Amino acid sequence: MTGVRHAAISAEPLDLDAHLTAIDDAAAGAVTTFVGRVRDHDPDAATAVVALEYSAHPDAEAVLRRIAETAIARSAAIVAVSHRVGRLTVGDAAVVIAVASPHRAEAFDVCRAIIEAIKTDLPVWKRQIEADGTTTWLGLGG
Repeated sequence: MTGVRHAAISAEPLDLDAHLTAIDDAAAGAVTTFVGRVRDHDPDAATAVVALEYSAHPDAEAVLRRIAETAIARSAAIVAVSHRVGRLTVGDAAVVIAVASPHRAEAFDVCRAIIEAIKTDLPVWKRQIEADGTTTWLGLGG
């Protein structure tokens, strides 16, 4: 049952249903998902956030796969995970994670471990664009 069934950096819109299909398994009693979306505000922004522009290092997809593999190393979980690049507007999905496992605690733990590692280890950067035209580059992760 274990494995990383999908790990991708994509310029195309992310599809939660495709991630759920990738992890479908009769042995899975629990499925958790995380969708990180572009929001219309940031605590450090002076005006409303209107878009984020994500860029990725060429090795980002391999790093994303390693992040997922590390998260499931001592579990029976299945993972599908994607991070989007390019210009995203408010409401667009920037990250989608789906995890299936025999039990809920494991599914939640793996999902959380993946998003936390994405935030610190994935070589993806974002430029935040505010309504007044101000832009700010923000560090690793999504």
